[in-house]
Amino acid sequence: MVNRLKERYDKEVVPSIIEKFGYTSIMQAPKVDKIVINMGVGDAVSNAKNLDEAVEELTLIAGQKPVITKAKKSIAGFRLREGMPIGAKVTLRGERMYDFLDKLVSVSLPRVRDFHGVSKRAFDGRGNYTLGIREQLIFPEIDFDDVNKVRGMDIVIVTTANSDEESKELLSQLGMPFAK
Repeated sequence: MVNRLKERYDKEVVPSIIEKFGYTSIMQAPKVDKIVINMGVGDAVSNAKNLDEAVEELTLIAGQKPVITKAKKSIAGFRLREGMPIGAKVTLRGERMYDFLDKLVSVSLPRVRDFHGVSKRAFDGRGNYTLGIREQLIFPEIDFDDVNKVRGMDIVIVTTANSDEESKELLSQLGMPFAK
């Protein structure tokens, strides 16, 4: 079974991007390389159960088990020591990446309250796009009754594009709803 978004990328997006930017080879066309989902759990310092719940939710959302991230520095003001677990991240590639991107664009983002599109300015200058989400409840896998704390997350879409313009064109053709 071929992913819906991957098929659309191959058949529609690549030819139109090649035409727009005047590439000579299809290998020059930018593509989505990976998607990294990061969830910082600051209250894991005082209660380790919160981290386990965040890991479970991230597993449901991404479809694969996340890695627990640890603190790099000690910060006394936050009662944080080096090496303490403070978050979870998961890197999606290939089939799962396209599944997640399709779900994000067509199901999850439209469920956000007062949604007017995602920011056009969240590119990093090298063709990568970062998106912050305030609550994990916008994903259909998360059951509202099982959630005890609303957590946000960062989603970084890493592309092979050389510039923000190419990356923006790629993402908007893949269906990313940019604000007008």
